This record gives sequence, structure tokens and C-alpha cells, in this order.
Amino acid sequence: MLLIRNGNVHDAIHAEVKLMDILVEDGKIAAMGAGLDIPAGAEVIDATGKEVYPGFVEAHGHIGLDGYGIGYEGCDYNEMNDIVSPQLRGIDGVKPQEPTFLKAAEAGVTTVCVGPGSANVLGGTFTVIKTVGNSVDEMLVRDGVAMKCAFGENPKRCYRDKKDSTRMSTASLLREMLFKAREYMEKKEAAGDDIFKKPAFDMKMEALIPVIKGEIPLKAHAHAAVDIITALRIAREFGVKITLEHVTEGHLIVKELVEANVPLAVGPTLTNASKFELRNKSWTTPGILAAAGCQVSIITDSPVINQEYLPLCAGMAVKAGMDPFKALQAITINPAKHAGVADRVGSLEVGKDADVVICDGCAFEVSTNVECVLIDGKRIGE
Repeated sequence: MLLIRNGNVHDAIHAEVKLMDILVEDGKIAAMGAGLDIPAGAEVIDATGKEVYPGFVEAHGHIGLDGYGIGYEGCDYNEMNDIVSPQLRGIDGVKPQEPTFLKAAEAGVTTVCVGPGSANVLGGTFTVIKTVGNSVDEMLVRDGVAMKCAFGENPKRCYRDKKDSTRMSTASLLREMLFKAREYMEKKEAAGDDIFKKPAFDMKMEALIPVIKGEIPLKAHAHAAVDIITALRIAREFGVKITLEHVTEGHLIVKELVEANVPLAVGPTLTNASKFELRNKSWTTPGILAAAGCQVSIITDSPVINQEYLPLCAGMAVKAGMDPFKALQAITINPAKHAGVADRVGSLEVGKDADVVICDGCAFEVSTNVECVLIDGKRIGE
């Protein structure tokens, strides 16, 4: 049992910062309020004068699927032998011993949604994990939360000489797989328990059934406005859920995104515009979309930006005009909602996982020190 006492609590639900205590028991937040009694035997953390935040959450990245300082040999986030590979599961490639996890945890990034990259039109499923643990099963919050798909320059570049050289090809490949998956599912359901009437087992189709049923969303890599609109069009055509990832040109189509009312993960922005579809990259994008009423998450797309710089990215958005409270929500509760795990993480509320970050100043500032991080109620390093 542990009591965080007299902290300036930013719960990510209310804009008002409150001076209060947080009681942690069995890895969960057991109570919150001013002047809580100290239970017998409880450890006390004096947070007087400190800023207390929920653990920061990444809505879209590849940490653990990439190697730190070992190049291609450590990379497992793009399957280069098959442009449509929905049967892949990100959980099977995560390496908990990667030093990037400790760096992330020490910076207060406690939960990450990770999975396959963006070379494939369909890349496989994402998983949500904590940033500490000896095995991915120990770190797991929820598996199979979304199905990665990709639009734009990446599939075209990676498969130009094999399968895909235009945006039209990318869209047609995705449509073809969704049509096939819907037909496969319908045949399977119509067959009932009659094994002789069931379609031949197809692992790709099986992986897409949760998408067709609306149980998980397509997680659509789309930078350019044209690709964002295409992704939304296809989702409407098939009646499937979708989240938009990167949304680099989202500020150019604000009206369309407000009307679509889907979760947006904006970034990575702390990088050079390394390809044509990034030429309109701007730190103003997350603030513009949030002010318009969109659900915005800010992402590093780790390792494109180091995972530990997630709070800094929020700070850069604030510098460019984003409301500070909306920026906090963009690295806490919004990405938790985006990844489908807001019942456990993303805010400081009774009953949620005790993922807590204590800083000696504003978390967005470069000069601020992270003094203590709890993940599931345990201090990092203990």
C-alpha cells in the first residue's frame, strides 16, 4: 500500500488541477482526495509542490518491434514478403529486453500501443502493453486492439516492383481483402456446425473477421489528405470502424474530420519532412483539430521519435497554440480511448491502474525532471 501525499494532481479528466492525495493498493488507485488518512504500514511519497500526472500513453508506435543500435537485424515491424498480411500479430514480435522500454518508462510513458509498420496494405494487429516486464505476456494490457492498414507512399515504395505502384492499387487491394473476408465470414456462419459446408480455413480471412464484425477498427496509416479521405471512404463502404494514424494534413480537411468523428493520432512531427506526403507537416495540426472538437492523440511513432520524448511532443504542440489541457489529454486519456484501454489507463481515477508520474514541474518542459514513476503501483527500478 502506498500514499502519494499533497500533490498537484492533473487527472486528465478535469482541467482544474487539485491538491490531493492518491492511495494505491494492489496496483490500483484505491482512493483520491484531500487529507486522506495514512493506512497502517503504507509507504508515503511526499509530493508537496510536485506535479502528478497519469502515466503517459502512446496511441501508435513500434517500440519493442525495432532494435536499438542494431539496425535491420533487430527490426520486426514490417513483413516484406507479403503486401497483405493481416494474420500477423504484433505481440509475437515485441522484445521486452529492448533498452528503449526502460527509457520510455523512466520518462513517464507507461502504456504503449504497438504493432506492425506501414509497408503493407494490411500489416497485422496491434497490442497494448506496459513498458516494464520480462515477457510481453507480463506486460500485456490488451491484445488484438486494431488491424493495421496503410495508404500513401509507403506501400507504393516498398512494393512498387511487386504488387503496388499507385494509390489506386493500394485502395483496391484493401477492398479486395475486405470483400473476401466478408464473404468468407458469411459462408462460415451459413455453414453453422456442418464442417463439410464450411469454407476452407484461411488464416488471413480469420484475422479480418473481427474487423468486418466491427469488434476492432482498421488502424489506417494516412498522412496526406487524399489518403485520409480514401481511408474514410472505404470504412464507410464496408461499415467498419476506423482510426486514423499520422493525419499530417489533417489541418487541411478539418470539416471532413469533424464530420467523420473518428479517433485521430497526429504525428510524428519532431522529424524532417522526409517524403512528399509530409511537406505540410506542422505542430499546429493537433491543436487545430482538438479545437474543432476532434479526439486527438499526439504520437511519436517510436522509433521515428524516441518514445521518451512523447511529453516533449505535447509541449511543442502547446508552443504552437494547442490548449495545454487538451495537449495533456492527447498523451493520456485520448490515446487510451484510441487504443480501447481507457477502462484501465489514461487518467487518474479510482479503480484504474496505478500508473502515476510525479514531476518537479510541467511535464511538457525540457527542464522538468521526472522524479518518480509508478506502473501498476510499483516504482520503476524497484
